[in-house]
Amino acid sequence: MDGWPREKRWGIGVLLEFVLWTFCLTYPDWLNSGERLAAIQRVLSERHEVKKTAVNQKLLERSEGRIKRKQDKRAQKEMRQLAAISAAAAAQNPETASTNYAQNKAAAASLSLDVQIENFDVFFAGKPLLQQADLMLAYGRRYGLIGRNGVGKSTLLRALARREFGMSASLTIVHVEQEVVGDDTPSLESVLEAHTERHELLQKEKALVAYMDAQKQLGREVETKKAMELAQVYSKLEEIEADKAPALVAEILNGLSFTQEMQSAPTKSLSGGWRMRLALARALFMRPELLLLDEPTNMLDVSAVLWLENYLQDWPHTIFTISHDRDFLNSVCTDIIHMHHARLEAYKGDYDTFEKARDERILNQAKEYEAQLMYRQHLQAFIDRWRVNANRAAQAQSKIKILEKLPELKPIEKEPEVQFRFPDPEPIAGSLVHFDDVVFQYSNDKPIFTKLNFGLRNDSRVAVVGANGNGKTTLLKLITGDLLPTKGESHRHRALRIGYFSQYHVDQLDVSMSAVEFLHTRFPGQPLQEYRRQLGTYGMTGDTPLQPIRTLSGGQKSRVAFTLLGMQKPHFLILDEPTNHLDIETVEALANAINAFSGGVVLVSHDERLIRSTCTEIWVCERKSLTRFEGSFGDYKAAMALALRKKTG
Repeated sequence: MDGWPREKRWGIGVLLEFVLWTFCLTYPDWLNSGERLAAIQRVLSERHEVKKTAVNQKLLERSEGRIKRKQDKRAQKEMRQLAAISAAAAAQNPETASTNYAQNKAAAASLSLDVQIENFDVFFAGKPLLQQADLMLAYGRRYGLIGRNGVGKSTLLRALARREFGMSASLTIVHVEQEVVGDDTPSLESVLEAHTERHELLQKEKALVAYMDAQKQLGREVETKKAMELAQVYSKLEEIEADKAPALVAEILNGLSFTQEMQSAPTKSLSGGWRMRLALARALFMRPELLLLDEPTNMLDVSAVLWLENYLQDWPHTIFTISHDRDFLNSVCTDIIHMHHARLEAYKGDYDTFEKARDERILNQAKEYEAQLMYRQHLQAFIDRWRVNANRAAQAQSKIKILEKLPELKPIEKEPEVQFRFPDPEPIAGSLVHFDDVVFQYSNDKPIFTKLNFGLRNDSRVAVVGANGNGKTTLLKLITGDLLPTKGESHRHRALRIGYFSQYHVDQLDVSMSAVEFLHTRFPGQPLQEYRRQLGTYGMTGDTPLQPIRTLSGGQKSRVAFTLLGMQKPHFLILDEPTNHLDIETVEALANAINAFSGGVVLVSHDERLIRSTCTEIWVCERKSLTRFEGSFGDYKAAMALALRKKTG
């Protein structure tokens, strides 16, 4: 039997078992031999082992087969996804971010529209911006990314746009960061071309129609293959509703304050600010599954901001936006992600909800820290008192062990308070600026203003509002004297010093220098520590003033410009969109500095909170004139919202 198959031996074993037990019950004395008993036990145990092995082997084979098929299928899918990601990455030029890629490989193979990245790092110029951070963006939600200037918010968005974290290759991503390059393409057509599939189909249709026309002119019959190809193109164009695209683009451009004339004008005729809006319009038209926005309200007027808020509230996909505008964050965002101390913290709700939750978390952390500190002090006091006492030495040793096992006590990480301060000037009596029947126009163009009449004093706090293109920046340059009236008279006090903050302030900076070196060139003869002290007044501390300006964030460059303005010791501040690129805390510090300033202020801004907290007058720039609005900025914004509803139906 030993040479037979195990299954056959098991079948015979059933019969042997029956015979053996019957024999043993009949002749019990036969079992007295230990050798015979061992033989019987061996046969019986072998039968049970064969039965168990045969059954388990079949189950194991089936299970292993299922597992292998699943593993092969998963491996094939992963290879396809990783190959696509590698191809996309090869076309990019990564410069700043890195990740623990092995830990995120599963996310790379996933086809989910959610973005889930775990335990990743981001560096810039060797400096860690994020360490062991986690980011979860659920599909269809709208996230606001906030944090102090220089923490790396824009760097994180760029890394996401370059798919540096092994994100799904099937996820469509658009990052609005750079303005559209100016050329002869009309603005509306430039936006339409952003839909690459539509553009390629139209080009293909044009080529096929031209080919067929040429064949007909030569008297040749059009090939069936070409006709079928053209029919497929028409079917695809109908499927993506290509005929409705021009109307949709016109609606988007109109919402962003593009006039009909501007929509048909070549992009090279637009300023940098308008080409930036064109980039935003292209992204909105493309409707990506993940839309990355970096300060989208910069340089938008009040009406355009209101339109954008309404448009994004109905956005069907995921939004991840950086913004300093609290009202925009409250209106658009469903979640807030706070970037600080090299980590990300997620909060449900809008900005106001985040602020309450953050303050409550800090308060609870402070209470927990105090409780742990008191407990440690209590243990240490007991140890110090009884360590040398023979009767209490065992108890003291026990307390020492408890103290050693306690987790490390870390103090509450608080972000430093931001402070701005404009130096108070010596007082000047009387009117500082006065305009009488001023008319202005550029060369032979139509007049921008006709008959401007107003005056400004030391205590003036004026917010200038109005649609983009109505001449707000031109008005500011007329006040500073950078532009001269075409007709009429403008008067400025002979001792008046005006500090002008331009929305294009970066153009004033030599980005190859450090902030300290730049101030030294503009105000020579002062010690190094004085330049650093002045920069510190506007939140530029540590080694940041010694870095090349080109490596600074947008908000940090703004602080250099504010320092330059403050060192002029102006009597009057002219501020053109000063909140662009500033973080929320710095905007609040700016408001406090304006309120503490003893001179006059004229402000152009779309930031409702800044205007409400600093300005006492609202001047509306429209229809080539300047009129005082009777009411608050909230009233003006409500009027703009009503006009927008009527305009959009």
